Amino acid sequence: MQIDWFHFDLLSALVGGILIGFAATGLMLVNGRILGASGILGGLLPAQTGDTGWRLSLLAGLIVAPLASRLIVHVQSPVFDVSVVTLVVGGLLVGFGSRLGSGCTSGHGVCGLARLSLRSAAATGVFMVAGFVTVFVVRHVLQ
Repeated sequence: MQIDWFHFDLLSALVGGILIGFAATGLMLVNGRILGASGILGGLLPAQTGDTGWRLSLLAGLIVAPLASRLIVHVQSPVFDVSVVTLVVGGLLVGFGSRLGSGCTSGHGVCGLARLSLRSAAATGVFMVAGFVTVFVVRHVLQ
């Protein structure tokens, strides 16, 4: 996947970050829950009584919101220059890593750092280093 830096819009990135912050704050204030996507998804299996509705609503919002925004703002579809197998394997590895790290980038990087959690700071650092190393290996070693 390539980022189109020519059409990158700093304002939309800023607004998106602010919306994520408001969403994380809102979920914490209203439900007392942390906005970590992997934890929210993982909490559905096995489902706990009375805990399913808000989880499904939030996950549905993660899917519906970008689709709805495409009706308002024209955004180009991302182009992935890798195979479907690579995308699936990458997704499974990210899922495995988020379970292994007891959270994902949204849980640790957004909510955990905001709460000044040392565990989240360490997890976010590991996420970032692993990402840097992966990009380096894929783009400079394997090619």
